[in-house]
Amino acid sequence: MANEKPTPPGEEVILPPLAEVVENSIKRTREVFLANAGTAAPADPPSQRLKLASKIIDEWDHVKELPKAVLAQAAKAPAAKSATTTTPAPARPPSGPDASDANMQSLIDSVSTDQAQRKEATQSGVGVLALRKQAALPPRSYPSDASSALVRIKEPRKVPKPKWHAPWKLMRVISGHLGWVRSIAVDPGNEWFVTGAGDRVIKIWDLASGTLKLTLTGHISAVRGLAVSPRHPYLFSCGEDKMVKCWDLEYNKVIRHYHGHLSGVYNLSLHPTLDVMVTGGRDSTARVWDMRTKAQIFALTGHTSTVSDVKCQEADPQVITSSMDSTVRLWDLAAGKTMSVLTHHKKAVRALAINPKEFTFASASPDNIKQWKCPEGNFIQNLEGHNAIVNTLACNQEGVLFSGADNGSMHFWDYKTGYNFQTAESLVQPGSLDSEAGIFCSSFDRTGSRLITGEADKTIKIWKEDANATPETHPIDWKPKLGRGGF
Repeated sequence: MANEKPTPPGEEVILPPLAEVVENSIKRTREVFLANAGTAAPADPPSQRLKLASKIIDEWDHVKELPKAVLAQAAKAPAAKSATTTTPAPARPPSGPDASDANMQSLIDSVSTDQAQRKEATQSGVGVLALRKQAALPPRSYPSDASSALVRIKEPRKVPKPKWHAPWKLMRVISGHLGWVRSIAVDPGNEWFVTGAGDRVIKIWDLASGTLKLTLTGHISAVRGLAVSPRHPYLFSCGEDKMVKCWDLEYNKVIRHYHGHLSGVYNLSLHPTLDVMVTGGRDSTARVWDMRTKAQIFALTGHTSTVSDVKCQEADPQVITSSMDSTVRLWDLAAGKTMSVLTHHKKAVRALAINPKEFTFASASPDNIKQWKCPEGNFIQNLEGHNAIVNTLACNQEGVLFSGADNGSMHFWDYKTGYNFQTAESLVQPGSLDSEAGIFCSSFDRTGSRLITGEADKTIKIWKEDANATPETHPIDWKPKLGRGGF
């Protein structure tokens, strides 16, 4: 207060009781507003119009254009009403306190947020305020149509029907190796094929007759990987002796060695367009070699266990590796780094197969065979049913995917749909144990009409399609699933 004297220093300040202060404040407030008690607040249309305009723009401007289905339903409503002879359905009661007030309704109708948009909405009759006047609509017809028009309808998924493939049958058995046949490669000219085995030798066979053409010696342990160059007269081999060799097929001798692996080399692959070779082995690395200079370009590290298979292709990812650590890695060959890691498998991944016509590939594990889409490695589907240790995969141009397992079981799949159209068992040659029925490697020839398998009974088996089979004799027993398999 202005007339209060300042409190001398050292003296205690005594405040009035709180209840007394509150009572005085209430009395003064009543005296101030007593004259206006019971009178309505003055209307202020300009401010209310501005408030309504901003609210309409904020809440309704983005839905002024209604879906075509709602407009069509609104156009049919008057005709439906005139055709009805019974008592008309009561209009939907307006919701909210503003709609029940006639003055507020007229104020809403007089609001003009944007002259151009207002004119367009008035001409087309699709403004939000026009919806308030759709009292002629049958009860509940408008909300259901609006919701059905605004909600995206999920189309039923079309499951493709599998293509018919003729069953495969055994055509020829070739003996000659003294150990497990661990690797196969076919000549780009489709005239011969080459095999490597646990007897440390490489044999070249005539594809048409199955006769032995040549034997190459030089490895001091099992030959685990082979590749024939389509652009050079070279054959590349690798083995458990840590060696990677380049053979000149014009002189039938080794011309290059590639040194760098710290343990056995289990697989190799040639790049289709570059003079580059990729090898993988038990030292958990995939190594990229310059084919001509023998120099190691990259050591692709990241796997934590044996690299079981390696594949190369022209487009990214140019290198794909599988490993016993149950992962598949896609590599950027230019940077020498991992592009993505596929961790969907639960067990060791032993084999890969690239589709020759699609930009996809498959990987095999005891849990499932999985298909992936390049370049990111997006999951496509599971191929379920081959419940064994799958050692090898092969795919031909007709969409036939072959999987061979450690127990001699063979599955033939339609690659597109994952339909298993044939299951077979590989029989061991006379004198071998039943436990020697394992299939270690496989490859289709260049035409895709012959399948070559290397097995634990030391034989090479050649399979072909049954020429007498028809869709009537071997019908497709296909039952589509709801989905294409989970991860």
